[in-house]
Amino acid sequence: MSLPRYKITVLALSLGVASAFVGCSSNPSKKEVVDKGPQSSEQVYFEKAIKSLERNQYTDAVKSLEALDTYYPTGQYTQQAQLELLYAKFKQKDYEGTIALADRFIRLNPQHPNVDYAYYVRGVANMEMNYDSLIRYTSLQQSHRDVSYVKVAYQNFVELIRRFPSSQYSVDAAQRMKFIGQELAESEMNAARFNIERKAWLAAAERAQWVIEHYPQTPQTPEALATLAYSYQKLGDQATSQQYIDILKLNYPNLVKSNGEVNLRAARKEGSWVNRATLGLLGRESKTVQVKDEANSDTEQRSLTNRLSFGLFDKPETEQAAPAPTAAPEAPAATKNKPSWKNRLSFGLFDKPEANNSSEDDAAN
Repeated sequence: MSLPRYKITVLALSLGVASAFVGCSSNPSKKEVVDKGPQSSEQVYFEKAIKSLERNQYTDAVKSLEALDTYYPTGQYTQQAQLELLYAKFKQKDYEGTIALADRFIRLNPQHPNVDYAYYVRGVANMEMNYDSLIRYTSLQQSHRDVSYVKVAYQNFVELIRRFPSSQYSVDAAQRMKFIGQELAESEMNAARFNIERKAWLAAAERAQWVIEHYPQTPQTPEALATLAYSYQKLGDQATSQQYIDILKLNYPNLVKSNGEVNLRAARKEGSWVNRATLGLLGRESKTVQVKDEANSDTEQRSLTNRLSFGLFDKPETEQAAPAPTAAPEAPAATKNKPSWKNRLSFGLFDKPEANNSSEDDAAN
């Protein structure tokens, strides 16, 4: 039985189109990129990268430093170029790349005099992995979400302080650890609140106990004690509950009602309904601790305009950044000219600030 003529025509067209695609795929029009090798000397690559860093041209700096690292893996500038590359990658907000480069530098140069900088930048980059989103421009708490990178950062700073207790970066690392401890304690208490709502009293008590044992100096300690007293009361262990109530009476008497019961709502300091309805933009006191610079951790209050515009307007002048390595030649400190409102409104297209060619001394000097 022969096929109808129109089916034969369709089959022929299909075979023709398929043959054309096969022919095109076997003869690509794009030319393969061929590596022509180094185009400059090692010194020229390095000097070009330093000039780009001084002008805050981090993309150009990364290209020169990566070329130097590729073509001169055992040159006299290689190790310093790798440190400068850490700095440039961090300024590009390529935190995954920064962490990978830091791990590589630590593995290949464990005795380098500036290896402590690699340990430090690795921790800061892991911290930024948690906050690199719109959350940093609102009063939403990151501790109510994923804190895995913060935990890794905490361990990075612990290792830095253990290996290099006299490092210039250890003081700032300790301050960041204090901040991370508050975040982790808040994460545990957030889980405890959830368990209280679903009447999982034992699970809530375990979360609160973890805060008391591992983060006793954090602001979450009063709520953890109140949660323990409340949970054990619900579990029927009145003796243990009374022990925690007695501790609250001595240290936080405002958290115990006149009838001897725990005032769990006062311990939580919950945000208003306006705060919850606006996803943290409005109606909450700014009590979130944020790291502001390399040498200090302090409370940073964002204005209403800054939060409503998700960071476009009314920016705080200080921004978190990793300091440059101290080995000569020094990399520029992380400073920026404050952009105008036109620059922020156009997402950097108009009214760009002029590049700052002057370099600042780092914390060591």
